[in-house]
Amino acid sequence: MSLVALLGLGTMGAPMAGHLARAGHTVRAWNRTPGRPPVAGVTQVASLRDALTGVDAVVLSVSDTPDVEELLLGEDGAIHHVAPGTIVIDTSTIAPSATRRVGEQLAAKGILMVDAPVSGGSEGAVNGTLTVFLGGSAEAVAAAQPLLAAFAKTVTHLGPLGAGQVGKAVNQLVISGSYLSLAEGILVGQKAGLDPATLVGALTGGAAKSWVLEHRWQRMAEDRYPLGFKVALHRKDLGIAIDLAQEIGIPVPAAALVAKLEDALIAAGKGSEDLSALANQLRRMADSLDA
Repeated sequence: MSLVALLGLGTMGAPMAGHLARAGHTVRAWNRTPGRPPVAGVTQVASLRDALTGVDAVVLSVSDTPDVEELLLGEDGAIHHVAPGTIVIDTSTIAPSATRRVGEQLAAKGILMVDAPVSGGSEGAVNGTLTVFLGGSAEAVAAAQPLLAAFAKTVTHLGPLGAGQVGKAVNQLVISGSYLSLAEGILVGQKAGLDPATLVGALTGGAAKSWVLEHRWQRMAEDRYPLGFKVALHRKDLGIAIDLAQEIGIPVPAAALVAKLEDALIAAGKGSEDLSALANQLRRMADSLDA
């Protein structure tokens, strides 16, 4: 069992911390904004240094590249407080190039790192069934696996450091189209007079069956979008994916369209709603055509 510093007690990080504690690890948690609700079995500490000192592993769950760089390389970051051989597991979604840059600086100090961005939404975090896209050396992956097993159902090693972020970028491209297509289908079915539940029952028996269909159709049908995966966070991730596609010369027109729709949602103050709120943007577009 390991002594783990968990950095970031948000929608994903708090459940991860709980799963690590239940798996028998000793967990110290730190969050930039104090006053997070307590997590059973987890000790919340007041400073980053208190969280990092003497740990065997560091798990990050934060929003973007600057957060990762500050917590790992900053003035009070992990690079100054953890010993050689410590494993850093970054479950955040950032650019592959940034992951490799951070990892190189940690490696110079003998610190291991894997990029381990996750998919599965808040439900997957709570249930401990996340999917992990894993990048890193064989040594780092071996060190990370026992910890990842506490909160993930599927862990796939895709290649060297940065490969996990590429896998997550691909995931975000795929789900962007899935959410938009489902929104279109549900709204067309409703407008044409079909009962959404009956329609979805038929769709799940055929080629349209998917996680998005199963878990998000009702939100779209009811035009109600409680938190699952924030529009604003997916837009950030989609930007990373679009940039990566441009770097390697692959057009991604569907993703570009979804990005524009998400920009409109964010401008309308809906950035904190679930990604299924793409259906709300289509409703508003339809209303403007009817006006």
